[in-house]
Amino acid sequence: MYKDRNLMIRPIKEEDLYSLWEIKYKEESPEWKKWDAPYFEHKALSYHDFINDKAKLIDQEHYWGIEVEGKMIGTVSYYWEHQPSNWLEMGIGIYHPHYWSGGFGTRALKLWITHLFTTLPLVRVGFTTWSGNYRMIKVGEKLGLTMEARLRKCRYYNGEYYDSIRMGLLREEWEANPVYTGN
Repeated sequence: MYKDRNLMIRPIKEEDLYSLWEIKYKEESPEWKKWDAPYFEHKALSYHDFINDKAKLIDQEHYWGIEVEGKMIGTVSYYWEHQPSNWLEMGIGIYHPHYWSGGFGTRALKLWITHLFTTLPLVRVGFTTWSGNYRMIKVGEKLGLTMEARLRKCRYYNGEYYDSIRMGLLREEWEANPVYTGN
């Protein structure tokens, strides 16, 4: 568990499952999906179907909840792009629009990056987004990530082409970063 004032990231517990389902899978077309890879299909799930996979959610190293004042608002995660070379990609989802543009994503991702570099033998962390998700790009810039790749016009959404954006951060950059060190 990591805390920054009223925000905490932590492993998901069984008692978090209903609120996580409500904010992520209850609706067929949730507002957050317009920003989080909207070119991939999202399917609503019944609560029963959602909890069938609860073992993949509870107490996992790669998938944690973001909580603000006791309320689950999102998740942070990672997956291995290529584990033998320690190439990891991370993700974040803030599902409640009320918590957008208020610094919650930046604070949560800062804690997650710290956790990943503290607990895993990583040289680099990064994420992939799309050029339509300006908030995610801004979070990356605030935290010192570098735009490492821009694949032009390869994401199609609502009749328009967008770029795929890859941003990354090296361990030595993070450890020298005033955001991380508090300088």
